[in-house]
Amino acid sequence: MPKDAPVNAGASLEVVPLGPRQRVSEMQAKLHRWAVANPSRRFDDLFNLVHDPATLIVAFDRVAGNRGARTAGVDDLTVADVEERIGVPGFLDDLRAQLKTGAFRALPVREKKIPKPGGAGKVRRLGIPVIADRVVQAALKLVLEPIFEADFKPVSYGFRPNRRAQDAIAEIHFFGTRGYRWVLDADIQACFDEIEHAPLMDRVRSRIRDKRV
Repeated sequence: MPKDAPVNAGASLEVVPLGPRQRVSEMQAKLHRWAVANPSRRFDDLFNLVHDPATLIVAFDRVAGNRGARTAGVDDLTVADVEERIGVPGFLDDLRAQLKTGAFRALPVREKKIPKPGGAGKVRRLGIPVIADRVVQAALKLVLEPIFEADFKPVSYGFRPNRRAQDAIAEIHFFGTRGYRWVLDADIQACFDEIEHAPLMDRVRSRIRDKRV
């Protein structure tokens, strides 16, 4: 398999009419299988999968199912507003057209400060994107996650699909019954505020060749 071989999966997804969830699931399975088979592979032609109608439908469902669906961004639109005032098909058609033509631009996020649990008066800054930006982010996640999942260590549990804190606890209990007696609890101070974007994006480029993504 060539190191920089393109995905070229867009056409094959259209052969048999499938429901959006099934199409996206099959797309993810293929990407993950290829990523596992070749750890050095860089993926091209992914942007077509990001703005595929099925991907955007599933992405909107993910956004609508989140607890923040009733929270608006700077445009004052909630998921309910999109469903009732605009209509989901028209909203996604317009979003897809913007993505395909390169006209899409993310809007500023609405900042909200919430108290940190046990933070002794400290607050955490939240950035609340508009619904359209959340859908695009969810679509990117649907395409990128199965690729990068192939590179994670089996003992990594944070922010990964089908993994919970209880799984990490079970891992600790497993090692605790095999002679291990110490657990190190550490935290990176203000990680999301201070993390360097350049090396982070370099890690993305190590797998993703499609510059549009």
